[in-house]
Amino acid sequence: MAEVRFKRVDGNADLPLPAYATEGAAGLDLRAFLPGGAVDFAPGDFHLIPTGFCVELPPGTEMQIRPRSGLALKHGFILPNSPGTVDADYRGEVMVGLMYLGKDRFTIAHGDRIAQAVIADLRRYAVVEAETLTDTARGSGGFGSTGLS
Repeated sequence: MAEVRFKRVDGNADLPLPAYATEGAAGLDLRAFLPGGAVDFAPGDFHLIPTGFCVELPPGTEMQIRPRSGLALKHGFILPNSPGTVDADYRGEVMVGLMYLGKDRFTIAHGDRIAQAVIADLRRYAVVEAETLTDTARGSGGFGSTGLS
């Protein structure tokens, strides 16, 4: 099994390592690192929330930061850049951008699960300039071109 290495940032002595909540979970739970206090969200607020960890990914992988369904569906949180990408050569602290679309104020506290991280294999491609592209039945049809449902 390949390893993903997590390093604690200074001051993070208490948060558990990112972990899979169940045997079949696709994503590792990421928690809010807020040792100085909680972050209060009003409707429409956006905050960058630290996780308290830096990561070392295996070469040829990325870490995708995705919303947690409970925060999204029950409380109205989204990740505006979802999925966020952590590149294999990044060594800084993993941060999560949370935006709140709920109606009432909501507080994220130290240790709350705020997002999930999926480690995905990548394949790199040679980029080639072309004067023509092959034809398809769809052609250049864009948004909505194949129907609404």
